[in-house]
Amino acid sequence: MTYIYSLSVISHIVCIFVPLSNNLSDYSNDLLTQIIMNQNAKGKKIRLFHTTGILYSLIPVFKSRYFYIGFFSVVAGIALNIASQTYLHNYMSEGKTLPMLSDLILDNLPVIDVSLIYDIVCLIPIFLAFIYVVHKKDYNRIPFFLLMIGIFYIVRGVFIVLTPFGNPPLFAGSDPLFKGFSKYELGVYPSGHAGNVFLLLLLIKDKIYKWIIAVCLIIVIVALFLAHGHYSIDILSGIFFAYAIRSYGEKHLGRFDLGNTKIS
Repeated sequence: MTYIYSLSVISHIVCIFVPLSNNLSDYSNDLLTQIIMNQNAKGKKIRLFHTTGILYSLIPVFKSRYFYIGFFSVVAGIALNIASQTYLHNYMSEGKTLPMLSDLILDNLPVIDVSLIYDIVCLIPIFLAFIYVVHKKDYNRIPFFLLMIGIFYIVRGVFIVLTPFGNPPLFAGSDPLFKGFSKYELGVYPSGHAGNVFLLLLLIKDKIYKWIIAVCLIIVIVALFLAHGHYSIDILSGIFFAYAIRSYGEKHLGRFDLGNTKIS
């Protein structure tokens, strides 16, 4: 490329003294333009090839019934959480109250409104999971990932109603940026923030990704305590539930990892 640029400059200088060099100048410019066009075309072909390769790898996943079971389990988990929160809201609308608990850690911590921090940081592992799947070409585990997350939120939706604790005292609520994602901020047991991040930490195998998610988990837990967003039992139970669900899945639901079974 440098040679062509040099040839173009030299040919223009020479054309001052030698009129015939105009042909050489035109030729070098045409050659330079052609090379640039070829390089742009190659770049587009590489990007197109990469995108096509990803889509081709996803075809067996989308053809598998396990993908759709996992996907609908996530949808069911989200719907159940919304339904449980709506139930608690209607419960309180009847004049009933939800018990507030004493907490050894929260009772000795000042309230610092850092709810925006734990809401944002808990999203980072989700994006990292997408990046991890593409980076490591771990497409076959997508159904398993979805199923584990779906089961976690289904279990959480059930326990929100079974153990209807009120929000910790002095909790100011989520940051306005995130209030639109949940109509009612009710139901704390177990913690979805801590549980989901820890679940992704268990599911992802690469050490670098694990370290990043582990840092996110620590930040989320500390921020939840400072904001009084969850009781200690919520956070610990979220972690224990995530571990139990992943362990059960690895032992009994391995067919959702399409790398371990025949794709169907």
